[in-house]
Amino acid sequence: MTDRDALFAGLRRWPDVEDPTLQAHDASDELILDEAAKLGPLGEVVVIGDRHGALTLGALAAGASRVRVHQDSIVGERALDANAERTGLTAFAHHDLDASLVEGARLVLLQLPRALDALDEIAELVATHAADDVVLIAGGRVKHMSMSMNALLGRSFKHVHASLGRRKSRVLHAERPLRPGISWPRSRTHRLGRGSLTVVAHGAAFAGTSIDIGAQTLLAHLDEMPDASHAIDLACGTGVLGVALAQGRPDVQVLATDASAAAIASTRATSAANGVAERVEARQADGLEGVPDGSAGLILLNPPFHIGAAVHTGIAERLIADAGRALAPGGELWCVWNSHLGYRAALDAVGRTRQVSRNPKFTVTATRR
Repeated sequence: MTDRDALFAGLRRWPDVEDPTLQAHDASDELILDEAAKLGPLGEVVVIGDRHGALTLGALAAGASRVRVHQDSIVGERALDANAERTGLTAFAHHDLDASLVEGARLVLLQLPRALDALDEIAELVATHAADDVVLIAGGRVKHMSMSMNALLGRSFKHVHASLGRRKSRVLHAERPLRPGISWPRSRTHRLGRGSLTVVAHGAAFAGTSIDIGAQTLLAHLDEMPDASHAIDLACGTGVLGVALAQGRPDVQVLATDASAAAIASTRATSAANGVAERVEARQADGLEGVPDGSAGLILLNPPFHIGAAVHTGIAERLIADAGRALAPGGELWCVWNSHLGYRAALDAVGRTRQVSRNPKFTVTATRR
């Protein structure tokens, strides 16, 4: 076993969902680090998209002097911090996805996001602010990669080429930045009933500037939801649910929470674009941490059903349980979920649950504590 093998074997996902089927690293992390090592001594490195610390700690173990790292998920940040404390590899600093992350960088290691928009925003940022001789090494699992990624990187870099595949993983190299400038976040205005809602989104925000079908399904029931002076948009994404609620109810104060930095930045921009920023607070958090028990009169939830690339109910079940803790007596959780997933037992554990609507794809339920 190599030193890196030992390092990776000791990595944990905690406080993220832990399950025997889920790992804190994969073969693409190893391939990215091996491709970087071919360039010579690492020096200072920028890491983007590290899930639980494999790239950051792997780079430090390989001799990097310092790492600037951006992880979209606050849970991923905490997993990195916990793994770093156990290993003693602590020469890194967390950054937002902005110019300070990549200014003057010569080597950027990227765990490829699945969303092309997320990759586009990252590519623009690196190609606009990194050094002239920057090398971007972006890796992922082959089954989640496409030629569209090469083409997209080619809009921001003059030279893009792929490595040989290894253990079902592959790396893309991008060099010679074209200085494209920054075009994110982006916006789109939608008609909603007799009004409209402008969605502003960063690249990594779920559904981007569109309104996903699950959110549309729940929005159709806004008028049926009980009055509440304080409401929560849990796992808010771009903030569509909370902003729409604030638009329709001038007296409500909304707390929108999400683990994703891109989601929170998008929610703040969406609430500002729709004139409700003073009544929608967007907070990056793991679920409803910091929200007092029994304090919420109304919670809206359109939960994620993926952990990375895997369909998994773990995150949704945690969010539902957290909502149950935060609901005031008599408060209601309105949830939209994929009809084929078994969330009903988790909802019934919170309180009396009734089915509001159901179609082959989505179910809407209201759970009263």
